[in-house]
Amino acid sequence: MTRAIASLLGAGFLRPGPGTWGSIAAVVPGAALLALAGPLTVAAGAVLLTALGWWATTRELARTTDADPQWIVIDEAAGMWVALAGLPAFGWAGVLAACVLFRLFDIAKPGPVGWADRQGGATGVMLDDLLAGALAALVLVALAFVLPTEWFP
Repeated sequence: MTRAIASLLGAGFLRPGPGTWGSIAAVVPGAALLALAGPLTVAAGAVLLTALGWWATTRELARTTDADPQWIVIDEAAGMWVALAGLPAFGWAGVLAACVLFRLFDIAKPGPVGWADRQGGATGVMLDDLLAGALAALVLVALAFVLPTEWFP
């Protein structure tokens, strides 16, 4: 069961780019929550995904010598939902911007994201994506103040 959770029901085994597949797998349910219930619900979902991911990742890391197996993508889902929680409301332009910004910060690993990635265990696996999502959310909040409402309703 922990393998299914950690891989987002197998999305982590898709190639190439399992992290991108994990992010994509998180976008549709995250965007639906945003559209139906708003950013606070998405943020609460991110907290639940984080707790579940930390639990599953801890158990899966105990079974391998790999410090950060590529197939573990629950961390991408949690980070993506943190990014989506930065949108004031649902809009496809905003969802696309959240996805692009999250992946950019997750891949480039600037500052605190890179530091978190170097931590061991489930902390290193989960925290870098949560921080990448938080940075993306901050950029989205800033963009919502300067872009027309048709971009970020």
